[in-house]
Amino acid sequence: MPKMIVSIDGVVIKEVQLTKDRTTLGRRPYNDVVIDNLAVSGEHAVLQMSGSDVFLEDLNSTNGTYVNGKAIKKQQLQGGDTIEIGKYKIKFVHDGADAHEKTMVINAGAVVSGGDSGAMPLAPAAIKVVSGSAAGREVALTKVVTTIGKPGVAVAAITRRPHGYVVAMVEGTVKPTVNGEPLTTEGRDLRNGDLLELAGTQMQFVQG
Repeated sequence: MPKMIVSIDGVVIKEVQLTKDRTTLGRRPYNDVVIDNLAVSGEHAVLQMSGSDVFLEDLNSTNGTYVNGKAIKKQQLQGGDTIEIGKYKIKFVHDGADAHEKTMVINAGAVVSGGDSGAMPLAPAAIKVVSGSAAGREVALTKVVTTIGKPGVAVAAITRRPHGYVVAMVEGTVKPTVNGEPLTTEGRDLRNGDLLELAGTQMQFVQG
């Protein structure tokens, strides 16, 4: 099944499986893929599936839609293509494209999660909710990317990297904070005991 891997400044913030014939991208909350950034138009682009083929069409956006560095109006996507919308890069992955592409994707995932053979394995980590109705609940960070928060209010993504865990803001009207400092889309390293606050809920990053 084709999917999109959305990243900014090299930090993966979400993965989206393409399950519908029509998947919209834009800043407005009703889009299938919401990218909350002023460089992104309210209704920026649409992905249309026709059998196993996927077409990307720009919806007359203000800043344009780019595939592999070239502005497009409508184009068929190939596995490995990079879509650029504002500062965001979206890698198009088509598992069924061919066996070689699939192998590359698996290898890339292994590099992200495991690091090189000389690196120390990462200690297990979790997010523990310390306030609100879900206080005491723990979410183990077992995936490469874990998103937390309330869509449309405040969402952050925690990405597992070879050197540790990185948190970045994904979307929202209220910026999440780490130890009281507002979070940006740039991403910052997490340390054991860091306090995150999203949409009025406090959470603690626990590692080891």
